[in-house]
Amino acid sequence: MVDLSQYLPILLFLGVALALSSAFVILPMIVARLTGAHQPTPEKLTEYECGFPAFEDSRSQFDVRFYLVAILFIIFDLEAAFLYPWAVSVFHLGWTAWFSMMIFIVELALGLVYAWKKGALEWE
Repeated sequence: MVDLSQYLPILLFLGVALALSSAFVILPMIVARLTGAHQPTPEKLTEYECGFPAFEDSRSQFDVRFYLVAILFIIFDLEAAFLYPWAVSVFHLGWTAWFSMMIFIVELALGLVYAWKKGALEWE
């Protein structure tokens, strides 16, 4: 016979999680109904950016260069995220870790030079 009492803490945890998640979804809806926030005015439905209305349609596509610059930023941000823990522990890891990081930095530098030569960093 299997003793199911050992699963009671898991069941209680799931019950509390379900109750809290339901409360976080349902309570704001109830408060919005009670305070009248569910009936927005036309002014509340307008787009609002930086203190003035938008110049063009909010669904217009961004230029591809915007995404390219964002991806390059993420790549070099991740480089910094990998570089700090490596710098803290490089003396304990030895020469293998140093050479591995140098290869990593050279690869990223080559990628930066390639993006620079292709004009990916130029913004008009």
